[in-house]
Amino acid sequence: MPLHEYIAELSGNKGITLPVPQMNVMNGGKHAGLEEDIQEQMIAATGAKSYGEALQASVETYHALKGMLKKKYGAQAVLLGDEGGFSPKIEGVEERLELMLKAVEEAGYSGKIKIALDPASSEFFAEGKYSIGSRAFSSAELADYYARLSEKFSIVSIEDGMAEDDWQGWAGLNKKLGKKLQIVGDDLLVTNVERIRKAVELKACNALLLKLNQIGTVTESVSAWKLAVKNNWNVVVSHRSGETEDSFIADLVVGLGAGQSKFGAPARSERTAKYNQLLRIEEKLLEKGNKPVFGGSVFKANN
Repeated sequence: MPLHEYIAELSGNKGITLPVPQMNVMNGGKHAGLEEDIQEQMIAATGAKSYGEALQASVETYHALKGMLKKKYGAQAVLLGDEGGFSPKIEGVEERLELMLKAVEEAGYSGKIKIALDPASSEFFAEGKYSIGSRAFSSAELADYYARLSEKFSIVSIEDGMAEDDWQGWAGLNKKLGKKLQIVGDDLLVTNVERIRKAVELKACNALLLKLNQIGTVTESVSAWKLAVKNNWNVVVSHRSGETEDSFIADLVVGLGAGQSKFGAPARSERTAKYNQLLRIEEKLLEKGNKPVFGGSVFKANN
């Protein structure tokens, strides 16, 4: 039995879904040696018709971005961060997002590819304030800032928009943007059922970032997934910054039918191993005459 089928049986999931890949293509924050800055800028091919098409669009956009960065900022700008994204010393998130949208356009995928953010807000939170560059924000002001960014740059998902214990800030962000965007809890939830229950009660977010080795076991990961799905949350199955070539989480995201993956940029084997495994799963399903559902519908249902 293919591993993803076994996971589906184990979890009680009835449908096979291949994910929209969220790819961290531009690094800021501590991933790029910058302080007080938004950490991850990602692309998500939500408008593709299949996983294979989404992967192709994302890879071509990634290489278009590489060419633009090298031409504008030199060879140092295309050095890779720990998740395979480029790490140019561009201090403003808006400039990074503008370059990403230009790369999407240059690659020919305008309208098919949207932007997702992982600010990793705990990294720039201290004494009740969030500091981005020279600006300081309260939780409510930061939510307003994200709202402006999302309008300007077609953002569909924000992960860790508030600090890990700023429950009030999370609830405010979800109330403000949760009907328009995916508000994803990572540091807030740590794939932990008790923290997910608290987030459901406080309406702190509407999506779970599921990290298998964050909680420690497949059983606990499935329990976290079940609780999220029961409460109509989206689920994003994620890598960690320190990865290996083990591709188990590719089968996990398919077996759970989560519809979204976060494996980093399409660079280096510890990232591409997962993308290639998803291609193999899609190929086998098509050979059997099974056309798998593609996770782009997840985003369409929420935006």
